[in-house]
Amino acid sequence: MKTLKILTVVGARPQFIKAAALSKAISVTEGVEEILVHTGQHFDQNMSDIFFKEMGLPKPHYQLNVNGLNHGAMTGRMMEGIEDILVKEQPDVLLVYGDTNSTLAGALAAKKLHIKVAHVEAGLRSFNMKMPEEVNRILTDRMSDFLFCPTQTAIENLKKEGYDNFESIIVNTGDIMLDSLLLFSEFAEQMALKVKEMANVPFVLCTIHRAENTDDSTRLNAIFEALNKIANEKKIIIPLHPRTKQKLDNIKLHPNILLTDPLGYFDMLYLIQHCDLVMTDSGGLQKEAFFNKKFCITLRDETEWIELVGANCNYLTGANSDLIYSTYKALSSQPFIETKAFYGNGTTAFKILEIIMHSLVD
Repeated sequence: MKTLKILTVVGARPQFIKAAALSKAISVTEGVEEILVHTGQHFDQNMSDIFFKEMGLPKPHYQLNVNGLNHGAMTGRMMEGIEDILVKEQPDVLLVYGDTNSTLAGALAAKKLHIKVAHVEAGLRSFNMKMPEEVNRILTDRMSDFLFCPTQTAIENLKKEGYDNFESIIVNTGDIMLDSLLLFSEFAEQMALKVKEMANVPFVLCTIHRAENTDDSTRLNAIFEALNKIANEKKIIIPLHPRTKQKLDNIKLHPNILLTDPLGYFDMLYLIQHCDLVMTDSGGLQKEAFFNKKFCITLRDETEWIELVGANCNYLTGANSDLIYSTYKALSSQPFIETKAFYGNGTTAFKILEIIMHSLVD
């Protein structure tokens, strides 16, 4: 049987988490070889290396070390590096995750070389073209031969955009982040190294990293106005993204707000499991909150995970200080109610692998 060669491109924390599940599936499947490329988009110890060590991701075959640049320069240099690797390795398919510059660069480089592209987490839409992530995901979807959608909503988004008329394979595979959670959640208690002491009282877990919040002083100040008010009542733990850290110099923080460096997967998973509530502008953390039966306040004006909003698990507040606080107060007295399993059953990685193998090998 012909060996299937998959070249996987990753570059950011959420992609490492997703790739861990699929890489594990590849490692136990005969006749499949994976070449892992790390663009370097998240490059420091806490945002990158720790995930490879903790989650057992194979060491990248290639490290491009592209980071700290504007969107155009970053994407262009990634494309240049990925193109050279594709020419050398000649994979059967290039696989990308999500909506980062690494995702777009990989898809563009492969498509121009007539190499098939598989997009994991296809079909998601925020309908906000000011978000670079929205631009990346739309362009990547259009170039992809395999569109692996995490939800039926994502399938419907593609249908509305005419994808039934394109030569691509569109499948609702479920969400690969659920695979990773099921794979690693039982280890969080023993593997969490940094956070147990800080999580010894009731707390809210918060992350803020999106440019729409960090680069807009009005929005950032409004969010922290609400956080300072909440901190009068409950401790808040914020693993701080490097982008956010440099923006907080002129913001006075309540003593009950604890800032930490970026954390590894198991530390974050432990905090999600033990927090009272999640507040975030991250896409992935919205789902991780749901998987762990925690309410989420989303500090954005829209979300890709609209099914969670409809199920009253996720609440959109934007950067409205009063709405953030009132939503926190309302949720503080509500129990989390079990709802529909929107994201599959944790077998997404093997479904993706089976579809690719059936199409390219059989």
